[in-house]
Amino acid sequence: MYIFNMLKNKFLTFLLFLAITFSASFIGVLSTITFKEPWYSLLNKPTFNPPDWIFGPVWTSLYLMMTFSIWLYWHTKNKDMNTVYIYFIHLIFNTTWSVVFFVFHNMVLALLVLIILIALIINLFLRFKRVKMLSAYLMIPYLLWCSFALILNTSLIMLN
Repeated sequence: MYIFNMLKNKFLTFLLFLAITFSASFIGVLSTITFKEPWYSLLNKPTFNPPDWIFGPVWTSLYLMMTFSIWLYWHTKNKDMNTVYIYFIHLIFNTTWSVVFFVFHNMVLALLVLIILIALIINLFLRFKRVKMLSAYLMIPYLLWCSFALILNTSLIMLN
């Protein structure tokens, strides 16, 4: 019975973290789909700008890794609730970037949001690393993608 309850608890917490994490994705996708065009198509873009089709699979993978990262951390003995709160705050900044960039078309403010987001991801990486290395490692692709987004966002500001 104990093992069943433990597995049930782990499954339910995974679903909860999945729902919370993907809610950020949902708001971002909704903002992008609704307000991206024709504004985004008219921007001058750098040569390294990825094709539109790449963003869906990349972000889906990143959100899954983020979910596993916080879920694994949650089920450690040494978890710190402040780290969990920072995770939730970072999701707000993750969502805010899409709204600021695609809804308000404010690339400079979006860049500032992205800088804060990257700082929060680094903070999470360091906090996870102290408790659960796999949680930290799962955040690396996300950090790299957001760093690439920072370069892309900066380039869009410079070209437009």
